[in-house]
Amino acid sequence: MTLAHLFLVAVIQGITEFLPVSSSGHLALIPHLTSLPDQGQTIDVAVHLGTLGAVVLFFWADVRMGLAGVPRMLTGRIDTPGSRLAFLLAIATIPAIAFGLLIKLTGLDDTMRSIKVIAWTMILFGLVLYWVDQKGSAEKRAGDWTLRDAIIMGLWQALALIPGTSRSGATISGARALGYERPDAAKLAMLMSIPTIFASGVLLGAEVAATSNLQVAKDGAIAAVLAFVSALLALSLMMRLLRSVSFTPYVIYRIALGVVLLGIAYT
Repeated sequence: MTLAHLFLVAVIQGITEFLPVSSSGHLALIPHLTSLPDQGQTIDVAVHLGTLGAVVLFFWADVRMGLAGVPRMLTGRIDTPGSRLAFLLAIATIPAIAFGLLIKLTGLDDTMRSIKVIAWTMILFGLVLYWVDQKGSAEKRAGDWTLRDAIIMGLWQALALIPGTSRSGATISGARALGYERPDAAKLAMLMSIPTIFASGVLLGAEVAATSNLQVAKDGAIAAVLAFVSALLALSLMMRLLRSVSFTPYVIYRIALGVVLLGIAYT
C-alpha cells in the first residue's frame, strides 16, 4: 500500500471510530468511491489497535481501575468500583460478540458492506440519535451504570455491527435513551469500545497472522500510529464539545452523507 492510502485509511478510522458517524461505514466506502483497492484485514486490525490505544490512554484512570478489579470479578466478588466496572463491561460486550459470530458464520458481513445498506443506516440511526438526544432526560451519570443498563447498551452496541450504524452512535443513543447526560453517555460508550475492539482485533488478527508478510506488518505499524494520533485528537475534541454542544452536528452530517450515498447507489 502507498503511504497516501495508509494515511487515508488510518485517519478516517481514527476520526470516525469514536464520533457517532460509523467508522466501518466510512472504511467500506473507500473502495466504492475511489480507485483504491480494499485495504484488507491486516490494515483493519492495525487501525483498530491504534484506536484502542487512543481510548485506553484517554480514559486511563477508569481503565486502570477496571483492570485492577478483574481478579475480584473472576472470583465472583463484585464489591469494588473496579470489579463492578469490569463486570458490567464484560456483560455489555457479550451481545456484540454473539451477533458478530452469527454474522461471520452466515457470511452476511460482506453482504452488508453495500452502499445502499450504509446509506440507509446512516440516515436511520442518525434520526434515532437525534430523537433520543433531544427527548432523553439527563439525570444519570456514569457512576450510576447498572446491570440492566449494561445489557440494554450492549444490545444497542450489537446493532452497530451493521455498517453505517456506528458503534459509538448506537451505544450513545442507548445511553441517552436511558437518561445519561451527554458526556457520561459518551464516556460509557467509549469504555464499552475497549473490550469490543480488543475482541474484534483478536478475531481478525488470528485470521491474518499466518498470511502477513514483513511489508504488510510495516504498513500495519504505520497505519496503527496514524490511527492512534487521529483518534486521540478526535476523542479529545468530542468530549470537550459535549460540555456545551449536542449531537445534532453529527446527525446533520450522517443524514447529508446518507442522502449523497443514496443518490450514488440508486443511479
